[in-house]
Amino acid sequence: MLNAYVLNGTNLVRMEVPPGGEAPQDAIWFDLINPTSDDDKLVERRLGIAVPTREEMQEIEVSSRLYVENHARYMTATLMCNSDTMTPKTTPVTFILAGHKLVTVRYDDPRPFVIVDHRLARHCAATANGETVLMDLLDAVIDREADLLERIGLEVDQVSHDIFDPTGEGPQRSLSYQSMLKTIGSKGDLTSKVRESLVSIGRLLLFLANEAEGMRWPKDVRLQLVAMQRDVQSLSDHATYLANKTTFLLDALLGVVTLEQNNVIKIFSIAAVVLLPPTLVATVYGMNFKNMPELDWKYGYPLALGMMVIAAIVPYFIFKWKKWL
Repeated sequence: MLNAYVLNGTNLVRMEVPPGGEAPQDAIWFDLINPTSDDDKLVERRLGIAVPTREEMQEIEVSSRLYVENHARYMTATLMCNSDTMTPKTTPVTFILAGHKLVTVRYDDPRPFVIVDHRLARHCAATANGETVLMDLLDAVIDREADLLERIGLEVDQVSHDIFDPTGEGPQRSLSYQSMLKTIGSKGDLTSKVRESLVSIGRLLLFLANEAEGMRWPKDVRLQLVAMQRDVQSLSDHATYLANKTTFLLDALLGVVTLEQNNVIKIFSIAAVVLLPPTLVATVYGMNFKNMPELDWKYGYPLALGMMVIAAIVPYFIFKWKKWL
């Protein structure tokens, strides 16, 4: 699908180009979503550029993601997608700047594109072009990453509170161990995806900052690029902190589970030690030998019971004295 955005006063109007149709001449942004070969050829004819394939967009080397070809700047970044669902993922998105026009190629629907679409449909600068739309998209992407990190931080803090519960009621007060492990795992996975996205965006901004001089961008736009780079760096540091915290919480939770298991095993061990001497006494007097003098004693039975009780109590007090209980 191909959407062309045309500037109409202070609004950016989206126009869907039908298969076999022609894109408007004054469009400043071409958005290719799951493009067909016809969509690619239409944009290539209009702007004189080559639209990368999906396989080319997925290559991870920098030279295949950030380059200049026929005076057009090709920039591929990894963006978050489905981050509000249980199955978040990353998707490559290519930004192409050619002749003050922007082309975006994507095979998913990252939320920043929807945000910018709605925002520019309400209000857009009268002098808007491909560069300004690209800056709006990058700004929305960075804001989205920041919101994700804030949400991850809040949820990780809640898990931390449940693990290290100051009331002493234990983590099972509000969450089970299994759900805690799932939460920590999902937040760790989401954090790693956000870090991957931030790294790719940081490389894109560095490339764009180096190319801004050649494209003769105004000083205020270049300053905005520098501010974005600082934001991405600070967000990357925060993502690293969250990744380290989730690792720490995972180790702590596994330690708590191990302690709980040790406590259970300790109870069984103590029970076995306490019951072993009475079992030995009962076993001795349960033997059917003919010559056992105690069998003829008047008080042999209560004496055996007393020996079993004493044999059970003595190990218990020894354990308490050694502070093993």
